[in-house]
Amino acid sequence: MRIAIIGGAGKMGRWFADFLLQDGKEVVISGRTQSKLLEVGRELGVEVASNVEAVKKADAVLLSVPIESFEEVVREISPYIKPGQTVIDITSIKVFPVATMHKHLKTERILGAHPLFGPGARGITNQNFVLTPTNDEERALAQKIREYLEARGAKVSLMTPEEHDQKMALILGLSHFIAIVSADTLLSADKPKPPQPVGGITYKVLLTLVESVISENPELYASIQMSLPHVAEIEALFQRKVAEWAELVQSKDRGEFVRRMKVLKEELEKNNPDFGKAYQNMYRLVSEL
Repeated sequence: MRIAIIGGAGKMGRWFADFLLQDGKEVVISGRTQSKLLEVGRELGVEVASNVEAVKKADAVLLSVPIESFEEVVREISPYIKPGQTVIDITSIKVFPVATMHKHLKTERILGAHPLFGPGARGITNQNFVLTPTNDEERALAQKIREYLEARGAKVSLMTPEEHDQKMALILGLSHFIAIVSADTLLSADKPKPPQPVGGITYKVLLTLVESVISENPELYASIQMSLPHVAEIEALFQRKVAEWAELVQSKDRGEFVRRMKVLKEELEKNNPDFGKAYQNMYRLVSEL
């Protein structure tokens, strides 16, 4: 099978190019920056082409492009997508890309996909994927992709694009927002750099989260924050909760602080049977860093 990766010189595009090559697929990559594209092509030993030329000879197309340029790329390749050709996008947002592919592409084999890991992943085993089919044809395609990924050790969930984006407002939007604001707070409180850990395990976990987010491309994180539906309302809720808890601390209302924390503990215990292992898991996580 010949697979075209549009955006194959980017971090995730390159990751999938390498994965598919190792899995015995024929891969051709395209990208915006010619020098970078040629460099990646040489390093991986794959063919490079323009978006249009890559699509023309491919059995399947993987779209790994920024959300801001997604529709432009889809419109560019749309005249060359054949009926029956598979097109899959791997952006972090699903409602807009899936609707855009439906609008412009004349193939019924369209699928939204979201690999919930970054290009630092060593392999596909135990990595999470979300697939977002919207009709019977896409559900059939999603089932085939699911079987392919699970046979290689991945964990796959199916949901609608709307369900995906609502969940990602919490899973990505809020966690990234907390990391970015925490970085700003640490640096503002102790310029020019945050205090180094002196054995506090909770602080080490926080600093690891902060540094892992801040070390990445800010354009990607801005795209997620600005493009994911429901992020603004989740972050508004977060701000209200921050204000409530800060008020308890400032007013030294120890009784209410303890009561509310106990309620949170009870709710988390109900939802997670492994809740009691959380502290030990945190230590294990840090020991593996």
